[in-house]
Amino acid sequence: MKKSGIVLIIVFLIFAVGSFFGYQYYQKYYGNNVEKEGYVLIPHSANFNSILDSISPYLNNKKQFAEVAKSKSMDKYFSAGRYRIKSGTNNTDLVNMIKAGNQTENTFRIGDFFTVYQMVGRVALKTELDSLRFATDLNKIATDKGLNNAEDLKKYFFIDSYNFFWTVTPKEFFKKFEDDYNGFWTAERKAKEQSLGLSRDQIYALASLVYKETGGKPDEMKTVAGLYLNRHRKGMKLQSDPTVIYAVSKANNFQDEPLKRVFFKHLREPSPYNTYFSAGIPPGPICMVDKNSVDAVLNAESNEFIYMCADPKRFGLHKFTANAAEHNENAKEYQAWLNSKNITK
Repeated sequence: MKKSGIVLIIVFLIFAVGSFFGYQYYQKYYGNNVEKEGYVLIPHSANFNSILDSISPYLNNKKQFAEVAKSKSMDKYFSAGRYRIKSGTNNTDLVNMIKAGNQTENTFRIGDFFTVYQMVGRVALKTELDSLRFATDLNKIATDKGLNNAEDLKKYFFIDSYNFFWTVTPKEFFKKFEDDYNGFWTAERKAKEQSLGLSRDQIYALASLVYKETGGKPDEMKTVAGLYLNRHRKGMKLQSDPTVIYAVSKANNFQDEPLKRVFFKHLREPSPYNTYFSAGIPPGPICMVDKNSVDAVLNAESNEFIYMCADPKRFGLHKFTANAAEHNENAKEYQAWLNSKNITK
């Protein structure tokens, strides 16, 4: 064989071997290694082996990932978080994502919870910390503000959807709401607050009644707010059914399902929140509220109404009147509808 032929064979072999190992290298570091998509949770207490155990169900080749991770020192340095594993992702990108802490946010829905602690129970399901730690830290935030406990922070939490990281701390969590709260109370809103002659807590208490009475629908919010302000200014009891439901639930430490129907026996529940039993505006909100309900109180409709009753023919809406006799007829119609639906508690 000629010398030139031998050289060509050697060059070919070098190229073939180089291509083989180059391909292996590329596949290990830059080829898709995701078998299925999903989310991986890596707590602060994790170690390299626990991370491998968590991520391996999503991988085609666990060994390759481990080798790449170690070559990039992920066995020593990683960031806790909730990470989304996407189709088409290679080992290098997976390792870099976890090392850099590029986690994916989760969506939290703050609803019309009776208490801050009920909210914490739901929120903690989507965070690294448990509900006890969350509640303890929120209590500390409250006492640092001169308040009694986390329940006094209720007005800061507007009903809405929010995005947070799984590793969010209670301090970071609260700061987002505190900033939103401070941003909401503009100079214009503060001026309206002053003109009403009510305290901030009273405004939120009325807003919670408005929210509960309207089911969070803005259609009647300003009308309902005007009605309650009329009652308050006339020295009448507010007589709001949602406050009875709250008072009964509070007496049971919120362990039972809320009442679906209020009976006369419930109206006697001794509580400053029960506006059938106690005069005046409740000492605080009976639930978390949205911005619309607070604005409804600040911009309440000027009307003569002092009575309202749920309208069985228009679900979620009410019949309003300033006439007691007319209200009694409306109430009878609604009670008959409840009976027809066999709503007994």
